[in-house]
Amino acid sequence: MRYLRAGSGPALILVHGLLGYSFSWRYTIPALAPYATVYAPDMMGAGFSDRPDGLDHSMRGTAQRLLRFIEQLGVSSFDLLGTSHGGAVAMMAAAECLAGNFNLRVRRLVLVAPVNPYSRHGQWLAPFAGSNFGSNLFRFGIAQMRFLFPYFHARLYADRKNIPPGSLAGYLAPLKKPGLFEHVFSIVRTWTKDLRELESVLPKLAGVPTLLMWGSKDPAVYASSALPLAKHFSNSQLIVFPGVGHLPYEECPEEFNRAVIAYLTREKFPA
Repeated sequence: MRYLRAGSGPALILVHGLLGYSFSWRYTIPALAPYATVYAPDMMGAGFSDRPDGLDHSMRGTAQRLLRFIEQLGVSSFDLLGTSHGGAVAMMAAAECLAGNFNLRVRRLVLVAPVNPYSRHGQWLAPFAGSNFGSNLFRFGIAQMRFLFPYFHARLYADRKNIPPGSLAGYLAPLKKPGLFEHVFSIVRTWTKDLRELESVLPKLAGVPTLLMWGSKDPAVYASSALPLAKHFSNSQLIVFPGVGHLPYEECPEEFNRAVIAYLTREKFPA
C-alpha cells in the first residue's frame, strides 16, 4: 500500500474516495502538516497501490484493511478524515475499533460528503449496478471510461472555473496501472449490502466527536443527507460550503483547510 507522510504531532489519516488517491489531498497535506502527522494512503486497488485479485472490497473489508495498515504504522490513537466512499469506510473503521476488533482508538471523525444511506444516489445506483443488466452496462462503461473520465471528473465541481490546474491529468495518471476500474466495479457490486451494514453500525458511533463537511451543490452525495446522518452523532458539527461541489478540498481548499484545522486544534492548543 503506497502512502504519503508529512508533518509531526497527533496522527491524522486521510482516506480518499472512489477513483481518488493520495493526490486528492495535495492541498490538504501541506496545510495540516504543521498540526499533525498526516498519512495519506492509496487504498489497495486504487492510485499507485497494488491491485491484487480476490480482495474483499466491501466497506467492512476495506475498513479492516485500513486499520491493519494503521497498526503497521505503529499508531494507536488517531483522527480519521474520509471523503465520499472513504468517508463511509472511515465510519466503518471507527465502528470496528469501538467493537474491540482492533486495539486502536479513533479520537475524532471528519467526514467530507461521506457516502451514506440517506442520499438518493445510493438507494438506486447500487441495486441497478448489482442487476444483470446494470452489471453488464457498468462493465461496458469501464471499457469506455478513459474517454468518459474527463466528463465525470468535471461534473464533481460546482463551478468548472474552480477546477485546479493539473487535476484531470493527476486523476488520469493511475489509469496507466491496469485494474483500476475492475476495482471500482468490485466496490459498486456490494454497495446495497454495504449501505445496509453501515446503517446498522451508525448507532455505535454516537459518542465519536464528528465534523461533517459538504458542498451545497454536491452532485454525487446530496447535502440533504447531512442532517439525517448527523442525528446519529451526539457531538457533531456541520459545515456546508455554499456553491461548492463534491470536492471542497479542491474547489475551496483554503476555506476547507481552515475549518479542519480549527476543528482538530481547538481541544489541543490554547486559544
